[in-house]
Amino acid sequence: MRQTTAFQSVQMSSPLRFLKAFVSLLLLLIFTAGTAQAERIKDLASIAGVRTNQLLGYGLVVGLNGTGDKSSAAPFTEQSLKSMLNQLGIVVPPGTQIKPKNVAAVTIHSDLPAFAKPGQKIDITVSSIGDAKSLRGGTLLMSPLKGADGKVYAIAQGNLVVGGLSASGADGSSITINIPSVGRIPNGATVERTVPSGFSQGAFLTLNLHEGDFTTAKRVVDSINGAIGPGAAQALDATSIRVNTPIDASQKVSFVSLIENLPVNPGETAAKVIVNSRTGTVVISNQVHVSPAAVSHGSLTVTISENPQVSQPEALSTGTTTVVPRTDVNVAEGGSRMFLFNPGVSLNEVVRAVNQVGAGPSDLVAILEALKQAGALKAELVII
Repeated sequence: MRQTTAFQSVQMSSPLRFLKAFVSLLLLLIFTAGTAQAERIKDLASIAGVRTNQLLGYGLVVGLNGTGDKSSAAPFTEQSLKSMLNQLGIVVPPGTQIKPKNVAAVTIHSDLPAFAKPGQKIDITVSSIGDAKSLRGGTLLMSPLKGADGKVYAIAQGNLVVGGLSASGADGSSITINIPSVGRIPNGATVERTVPSGFSQGAFLTLNLHEGDFTTAKRVVDSINGAIGPGAAQALDATSIRVNTPIDASQKVSFVSLIENLPVNPGETAAKVIVNSRTGTVVISNQVHVSPAAVSHGSLTVTISENPQVSQPEALSTGTTTVVPRTDVNVAEGGSRMFLFNPGVSLNEVVRAVNQVGAGPSDLVAILEALKQAGALKAELVII
């Protein structure tokens, strides 16, 4: 008799067989939940095609307390205000200049989540593009939010929440706390259009690892095949894993819920030493090792001090008081200490040896670069 795997049972539309597969996989999750250093597939990978989409729009913020745009510096604000009034049936006579100080032109941006449906609410961020000093107390008027294809996917409107504060006095003095020209509106936009998704189509899906690694990809495949059945998943490369799924949409949702909670021990990353030359930050991964090497690092300190001397003439003389410059230059060389790295030295021993010498961030960078040049540093040295 041919043996039927749990995955093959899922493909069949039988509710009883799917329930059995669900129970068996749930028991596997319970027994493997305590695995040391294990992470969920949900935290390691994302489903291809399931993503957020960026939205962008332009609008007007009104009701500001005299902190809006100036017409001379932001003429598009006046143009937008006239266009809005004309659409509302208010005819502005030609040549009329509108100089409101309570209006600001802004851009609106937001992220449209995957599977967002019409009528749902999303948060938006509003940023001034003119010379408005503050958006505090303003109200965003109805503004369309468009995607990269030029279609309207949401409509934004509401009262701004601004965390910044700006105040100025008559003498020109001012104070600014945080950024008052940017605000947010929680649930400030209503979704009007759904982004098509291919999630419910087809009999398979693709998992893309956040960080490509052959070892992690193989372990993800082994974890899925061990829980569902042989052949349920196969690695396409170091990043992508193809997983066969049920065709029925409701079963596919339950199947993905089980898959993304499977535990996996990700592969250890390559040995790297990251050096930020601007801030002096040095990050050393756990896999960094050093071959046998002796290091001696000393510091040379030069101190220059100015001690001007005042020359005072004698009494009743025709001389004048003058200041004679005097410079003292001292050169001191710090006591250098030599330390030895034994074969296969680990990260902890490297850090301990450098700390014993008393090397600072810049000294540590010089030591690491010298070890790399000597071939003793068994890691990739990345300078950013």
